[in-house]
Amino acid sequence: MAFQNIGAANSDDAFYRYKMPKMITKIEGRGNGIKTNIVNMVDIAKALARPASYTTKYFGCELGAQSKFDDKTGISLVNGAHDTAKLAGLLENFIKKYVQCYGCGNPETEIIITKTQMITMKCAACGYLSDVDMRDKLTTFILKNPPEQKKGSKDKKAMRRAEKERLKEGEAADEEQKKLKKEVKKKSSKDAVTSKSISKKKTVSSDEERTSPNGSQVDENDEVVYEEDDIQWQTDTSLEAARQRIQEQLNAVTAEMVMLSTNEEEKPKEDKKSESHKSNGPVEETKNVSSHDKLVMEFRGKLEKGSKPSELATFAKSLAGSPQEVMDALFEALFDGTGKGFAKQVAKKKNYITAAVQEEGAQMLLLQAIETFCGKCSGDAVKEIALAAKALYDGDVLEEEFIVQWYQKGITGATKNSPMWKNMKPFIEWLQNAESEEEE
Repeated sequence: MAFQNIGAANSDDAFYRYKMPKMITKIEGRGNGIKTNIVNMVDIAKALARPASYTTKYFGCELGAQSKFDDKTGISLVNGAHDTAKLAGLLENFIKKYVQCYGCGNPETEIIITKTQMITMKCAACGYLSDVDMRDKLTTFILKNPPEQKKGSKDKKAMRRAEKERLKEGEAADEEQKKLKKEVKKKSSKDAVTSKSISKKKTVSSDEERTSPNGSQVDENDEVVYEEDDIQWQTDTSLEAARQRIQEQLNAVTAEMVMLSTNEEEKPKEDKKSESHKSNGPVEETKNVSSHDKLVMEFRGKLEKGSKPSELATFAKSLAGSPQEVMDALFEALFDGTGKGFAKQVAKKKNYITAAVQEEGAQMLLLQAIETFCGKCSGDAVKEIALAAKALYDGDVLEEEFIVQWYQKGITGATKNSPMWKNMKPFIEWLQNAESEEEE
C-alpha cells in the first residue's frame, strides 16, 4: 500500500513522520444507481484519528450528494461518479479544517465538544486550542455524532503499534522501488562501459598490428648506426666516450648553479622588507576577531563551499576549542539571522545537526547551543523553540531524557525568567504525559 504525508504542505518532506494511505476509489453501478466506493476509507480515517463517517459525510456535503458509511462492513459510498483526484482534494480540505492544528500544523489533535456546543481541537504537541468554523455543514453532524471518548492505554498502544507497522510497510515499499531504479541505472551504465571497453580493445589490437617488432639488443661496445637516406650517423658507445659526455654535462650544470646564486645575492633588501609587510598585514587584521567569531567564519566558509554533513562533522573535530564552543559556533553558522520560520529551518538542516551529535554527551551540548542562540536572536525564533525541539525529537536527533533534564535545569538556573522556558512548557508536558501513558 502506497503512503503519503498528511497535509499538502508536507508532501515534499522526506522525514515527515505522519503518513496516511493514498486514496483508492471504485465506481459501481450504472445509470441513476451509479456510486463511488472509497475502498480504503477505514485505513485513511485511522491514520487521521477521525471516524470514517466524518470524512464520508464531508464528501456528501461538499458534493451535494447522498453519502453513507456502514460501520459493520466498513464500506463508504457517495452517490455519483467522482474522480479520485477530486475526492483527494476534498479530503485535503477536511484535513485542514478538522485534523491539523491551526497553530503548529501538527495532525495529532483531538476533537472536543464544549458545554456551549462548540467544536474545538486540542493539539497534543503544542497545546493550542483551534476553534472550528461552526458555519460548516459537517459541524451539525459532528454534534449529533460526537467522537468516542479516549480509549485505555492498551488500546492506545495497539493503535501506535499498528501505525508504526503501516509506516514500516510504506517505507519498505519505497526502498524496494529505489533499489529497482538503482539496479536499472547500474545495468545501463555497465552496458555502456562494456561497449566502450570492447571498442578500445579493437583499436589497441589494430595499432599493435601496425607497429613493427622490437629490434635486437646492442652490446655496450658496439656502435649504433642510424641510416637516413645516403648519410650515416654513428655514436661511440664505449666507456671512455660515455665518461667524457658525462663530464661535459656536469660542467654545464655547475655553471648554471653559480649564475643563479649570484643573481639571488644581487636582489635588493627593500623587496624583502615589502614582502614581510605584506605577510604581516592580514595577521594584524585577524587579531581583533574573537575565537568564537573565527569558528563561525570557518563553518560558514565550509557551508558556502557546499560541504556535506559528514564532512562538516569531521571538520568540527579538527577545530581548536572546547566541544561546547565548537557546537555553539556550528549552530550559529547554520541559523544566524533566522527569525520567523526558525523551526522550518531546523527541520531542513536536520542532517547537519544529526552528523554533529553522534558522540556521547553531544545532545546536551546541542541543547546548550540552542539556549545560547535563543539568548542572542530575535523574539520570533524564541516563539518557535518548542516546534524546533519537536522537529529534532521526531527526527531522533534528541532524546526525551536529555530534553527534560535540560528544561528542569533551565527553569531553576540563572535564566529561569527567560521566555524560552515558557514556550517550551507545553512540549515538555506533552512528553511527560506520553511517557506516563506508556508506563501504565
